[in-house]
Amino acid sequence: MLIISSPEFKNNEFIPAKFTGDGRGISPAIEWTGLPENTKSLALIMDDPDAPSGLFTHWIIFNISPDRKGLPEAVPNKPRLDDGSLQGENTAGSIGYYGPYPPPGPPHRYQFHLYALDRMINAKPGASRKQVLEAMQGHVIESTCLTGIYQRGRRQ
Repeated sequence: MLIISSPEFKNNEFIPAKFTGDGRGISPAIEWTGLPENTKSLALIMDDPDAPSGLFTHWIIFNISPDRKGLPEAVPNKPRLDDGSLQGENTAGSIGYYGPYPPPGPPHRYQFHLYALDRMINAKPGASRKQVLEAMQGHVIESTCLTGIYQRGRRQ
C-alpha cells in the first residue's frame, strides 16, 4: 500500500511557516513507502483546493525514480533536477515549489498527491498540471494523498 508522509507535519496538521510564503518558502521533505512492484516513475502534485480563485497548484514534480524514498527539504526550483526528475509550472507561473500563502481568513488545505506510474510520462519540463495529468492518464497504478493545513496569521 502506497503511503506518503512528511517528517515536517502529520496528515491534517499545520505546515510549519518556514515552508510557506510567510517563511522561507522552501519545499518540505516528503517521504513514501509501499511502492507497487511495477512502478517505473512517481509524480507529486500539490494543490490548494480552498483558493478563492479555484484550485491553485503549488508544485508539480514528475518522472521521479522509484529508487528514491522521498524528496529532501528545499528541492531547487529548476525545470530539470540533477536526478532526472522534472518540475512543472505552478499556478503562480513559476517552476517548482510555491509555498502556501493564502489570503487572511480560514485555514486552507494543501494536498500532496503522490502517484505511482507504470512508465515515465511524456511531458516536458515546465509542463502544466493539465499536461502532466493527461500524460499520466491510464498509467496510474496507485495514488495517495497527504494533507497539510496553513492559515496566515496563526501563531505556531
